[in-house]
Order: sequence, then C-alpha cells, then structure tokens
Amino acid sequence: MNAATLADQYFAMWNAAEADRRAELIAGSWAADATFQDPSFETTGHDELNKLVGAAQQMFPGLSFVRIGDIDEHHNYLRWTWHLKAEGQDAVAGGTDIVVLDADGKIQKLIGFHDFAPEH
Repeated sequence: MNAATLADQYFAMWNAAEADRRAELIAGSWAADATFQDPSFETTGHDELNKLVGAAQQMFPGLSFVRIGDIDEHHNYLRWTWHLKAEGQDAVAGGTDIVVLDADGKIQKLIGFHDFAPEH
C-alpha cells in the first residue's frame, strides 16, 4: 500500500461512525500490536484504537479529521499534518503525526503532536 492510500485509510478510520467499519480500516492498515500515542491518549492494539476513535468522536461531534498538505516519506517513516474541523468552518485543532511502518507497510507506531487543540 502506498503512503497516500495508507493516509486515506487512517483519516477514514477517524471519521467512520460505525465501529465495525473502523475495525475493517484498522485491520487493513495497522499492525496487530500497533501503538498510538499523542499528548492526550495512548493505546496498543486494534480494539483499544477502535475504542479511542469512538470516544474522540463523542468528544468532538460533527467534526472530521482532514489531511492538510503533502505526505513526507522516507525509509519506513511517514509524516502528515491534519486539522479537525466542521465542514466550511475553521479548524478547532491541528497537528502532525509521525508514522513508523512495519515490514508489511502497516502502521506499527503513530506518534501525534498537537499544534493547537481545544480543552477537553
């Protein structure tokens, strides 16, 4: 899977309202023991990640994650920038994610940095 497809699946996961759909996206793009870590949350594995995304959707109803700009790529690393926003409105949060890929090209580790974020 190329970097753009992986990023598309990543953002689709964050925006998928149904847990079953998120589980499909996670299984297709994350290693089984993958970790997610940002200033607010830390998870390991598919089930924890799916629950985290569901909780984030509850915290920020009506908002979607969108990739901003290009994807930087070298060796087994990716970097992209994102915004959290409602359609047609300014972003309420934004940040940069650093992704470590496993040998199969799936996400092994994702470390997120918040450039700006609401209180929660």
